Amino acid sequence: QVQLVESGGGLVQAGGSLRLSCAFSGRAFSTFAMAWFRQAPGKEREFVAAIRWNGGITSYTDSVKGRFTISRDNAKSTVFLQMDSLKPEGTAVYYCARSERPIVVYYYIKDYDNWGQGTQVTVSS
Repeated sequence: QVQLVESGGGLVQAGGSLRLSCAFSGRAFSTFAMAWFRQAPGKEREFVAAIRWNGGITSYTDSVKGRFTISRDNAKSTVFLQMDSLKPEGTAVYYCARSERPIVVYYYIKDYDNWGQGTQVTVSS
């Protein structure tokens, strides 16, 4: 059974930085991509960033380009999300997701097979 555990969330002031981590176990060899989604209060879960596990190709939603960086450590089965220049709009529960199937676009929730429990990120003004 594949399990994903996020960590690194917390309270940060606008303009600050935070680094999220997501460690997973089980069937790592079959991982195609890892991604980060977030769900703000009163809104639906939305795509933030993704990275192909083997090739390292990344994808970001427009609102975080230039501010967020996704990376991974294959040996440690961990994916990271470095968040810089955080904005109050970034307040949300951030979820780590894993896909086994090859996917072309990364923003569809249905394309991911496993999810973490989420970690809260709160950005104050």
